[in-house]
Amino acid sequence: MDKDYQKLLEQLVSGELAELDVEQKEFQAFQPVLMEFHQRNSIVGRAKRGGGVSYHYSRDGI
Repeated sequence: MDKDYQKLLEQLVSGELAELDVEQKEFQAFQPVLMEFHQRNSIVGRAKRGGGVSYHYSRDGI
């Protein structure tokens, strides 16, 4: 089952999710959704070992 990345990003912004982990194998499906997301400049990613990225929401973009 595919993840609803749009919904997950909205939950990140609303505070329902503190963090969104995207594994390397999911990134190709996630990246286009992130690029079209209206608050993408406030979504900050941190690389993890193994190629995954952990995203969080930041009002300051930091």
